Order: sequence, then structure tokens, then C-alpha cells
Amino acid sequence: MRRTRNAKIVATLGPASSTEETVRRLFLAGVDVFRLNFSHGTPEDHSRRVSIIRNLEKETGRPIGIMADLQGPKHRVGLFTDGAVTLAAGQPFRFDLDEAPGSSARVCLPHPEIFSVLAPGSELLLDDGKLRVSVERCGKDFAEVTVVIGGKLSEHKGVNVPGVLLPLTPLTPKDHADLKVALELGCDWVALSFVQRPEDVVEARAIIGDKAWIISKLEKPAAIERLDEIVAQSDAVMVARGDLGVELPAERVPAIQKRIIRACRRLGRPVVVATQMLESMITSPVPTRAEASDVATAIYDGADAVMLSAESAAGKYPVEAVSMMNRIIEQTEQDPQYRQLIEASHIPAEAGQATVAATVCSAVRGIVALLNASAIVCYSRSGHTSLGAARERPQSPILGVSPFLPTARRLAITWGIHSVHIADVADVKEMTAVAREVARRERFAESGETIVAMAGVPFGVPGTTNLIRIATA
Repeated sequence: MRRTRNAKIVATLGPASSTEETVRRLFLAGVDVFRLNFSHGTPEDHSRRVSIIRNLEKETGRPIGIMADLQGPKHRVGLFTDGAVTLAAGQPFRFDLDEAPGSSARVCLPHPEIFSVLAPGSELLLDDGKLRVSVERCGKDFAEVTVVIGGKLSEHKGVNVPGVLLPLTPLTPKDHADLKVALELGCDWVALSFVQRPEDVVEARAIIGDKAWIISKLEKPAAIERLDEIVAQSDAVMVARGDLGVELPAERVPAIQKRIIRACRRLGRPVVVATQMLESMITSPVPTRAEASDVATAIYDGADAVMLSAESAAGKYPVEAVSMMNRIIEQTEQDPQYRQLIEASHIPAEAGQATVAATVCSAVRGIVALLNASAIVCYSRSGHTSLGAARERPQSPILGVSPFLPTARRLAITWGIHSVHIADVADVKEMTAVAREVARRERFAESGETIVAMAGVPFGVPGTTNLIRIATA
């Protein structure tokens, strides 16, 4: 089963999409990676969904990626006596650690770490930025503020502190418990929320090890300030535009999205663009034209994948949303300008500084263009050879073949890679024979057409991409 596009689709499973039949329809409509949102659902819910996906994988013979998305720290106000209050612009208000129900004068904010970084002039955003307050006076357990933008504030609404590095880890006790479940279920990707520093990724990797790959969700402005360092520590990155759009002016988000994509393409890390991509399809069978254009923009920029959240998890039209996203990607990639833009935005390896692996991947990009090769076949246990080839955005499709099934699943999120799980090979001759057979079997090449095979010798040693073999299928 072959997709006729390079960019991939990530879709979230939820109440609207957790039956065996719906998951199958979503996959057939175009889903490459399924996202499990650990902010919702029980371990039993996630286990049941993983079982459905793995059975579907056996049925179709296609490696399918599973992403476990951790909730991360959530800052929320406490309770109100009447459930909600209305704050008017200019009125004073107080946040403190007193757990007593709040009123129109005060409410509990049970997060000492927020008070520790506040100063007069700091701002707090409430309920996804709908309300804004400015700090007048504060201490280690309180903040007296003036309402700048008023509105209704109900209990448990979120609180954001823009422009501040909060002194906390991205892994809460809930996340530690959820991470244990995700790893026991064999999830391929762990999406790490609330990443502010590269050290946050290092902390998570110490726990996860090689059991899964880490995708850093960039949703805090502090993360953008250390973007390259975070990308370098991550296996992939998600542009979490919803939270970025709360703490940053909306007009800045498009430029930051492009900056993140460029950074990921430069370092060869897959990048996923997420949040509100086809938001109207939660309730409508068709998207707005602006949403279709938004998805296409991410594809023109060279994103590896685009993601559906509530559209597929809780919307009325989950399959239709995936089908629409699939058609938008296909149409965009068929546009002659698409290839021109991909070529124009290509970042070549720097002469004198490139590794052997990067040099080989760069050479393959030129070889397949000159020979008009039908496919690139990358043999790799770790997946790094396939990732290196995808970084170059070659004009030929990439077959990422691996004897390690978790690697084949993890590569399903990456631009241009068609993952294939194979038996291990012993030498270059056997690898070349397998490359020919797989290219023909997966319908990427007809008998006699040119293919280019890549690998690292000796086999089984990660990061040793050093072999190019030109063959006929």
C-alpha cells in the first residue's frame, strides 16, 4: 500500500475515532501516525487503541507509527463560589495560594512557581488569552493585578505567563505515570509538552532511553530563544501553534512556524505542524478556504507532517477530515511550484564541516536527479540513513527498509519515506538484492529501472552511512 505524497498525516484518536472500523477507515484515508492524547482517556483506553492499530498493521503489512502525547504542566485557577466571575477592565484582582473558593475580588492560583517569577509589570493571560491582567504588586504567595482585558473567568481556566522561563520540569507526576504506560504499550514517539530548554529533552531522554523517539512540542516563547539547541537534542519537533498563539501575538506565529521548519530541515529532524489546521471540520464536512491554504503553506515550506487534533478525535467528520488533508497535500505536491520551492529552500551540507553520512546523502540527491532514478532504498537499523536521505528532499521517493520494526514505525512520520520492515541482511550483495525486490514489490520501480541503494558498512553500526550502490530493479 503506497501513499502518493511525501508529507505525512498525524491524526489524534478519541471518542469519535476509537472503534476498529473507524481506525481502519482513517488509515485507508491517509493516516500515517496515530496520536494518543494522554491529557484525556484512561490507560485502558490507550491500550485498546494501540491494540487496534497493531492489529491493523499486521493486516495491512504497513508499519504504523504511534505517538504518545504527554499533557505536561497545566496552570489553572482554582474554584469560584458561584462557578465563575466577570472581570471588568481596570478593576483590581488578586491571585493567592488560599484554597478557599474565589470571588470577584480574588481566586486561588495553586502554583507557587508562577509567583516566584512575577514582578511588577508582568502580565498573566487567562483562558487561552481571552483575559489579560497586569501585575501591580506581588510576593512569593500572592499577586495583586489590574485587569487589562476583561471578561468571564470560570473555575479551572488556564493561566499563561508570557515571556518568562518557569522553574519547573516538563514532566509532572501524571506525565511520569503516563510515560510508563506509553512505553509499556510500545509507543514509537513520545511528544514532550512544555519544552523550554534543551535540558528538558535531556531529562526525558534519561528516562525514555532508546524505547521511543522524542518529539519536542514548541509551545513556549522561551523555547524559540534556544531553538537550535532544542532541535539538536530532539528526534523531531512539533510546531504547537495553539499555545504559541496564546503567549505570542498571533501575527508572529507564521514567521516562527517557518523559522522552526527551517531549523528542523537544516538539522535533519522531522517537523510536524499542528493545531487548528482544519478546525472547522470539527462540525462541518468541508474546511474553510483559509484552512486549506494553511495546510498547503506547511507543505510548501517542506514540513514532514501535518496533524489533526479535535478534528479526528472528537469531531463529527473524522474520516472526511483525513481525506481532505490527504487531498490538499496531494494537490499541493503536484503543483510545479512545489518542487521549485523545495529546491529553493534546500539547505546544502556545509563543505568541510559535513560528516561522511551527510556527504553521502547529499551525493545521492544529485545522483537520483541526474539518473532519474525510480527510488532510493535506504537500509538502516537505526533509521539515520533514511533520515539523512529525507533531509535532502530528493525528487525520488525513499524506501526506508529496516530489520528493526520499531525503526520502520518511527520513520512513518518523516517526509518522503515509505517504511518497510524486512529480514536482516548479511552483506552488500544481499542488501542490493533486497533493495531490488522491495522496490518492485512495493511498486516503486519496474523491472529494469534504476534504483539507488544506501547503507552503512559495517552493517549494524549506527551513523556509518558510507555506501551508495546503483542498481536496476
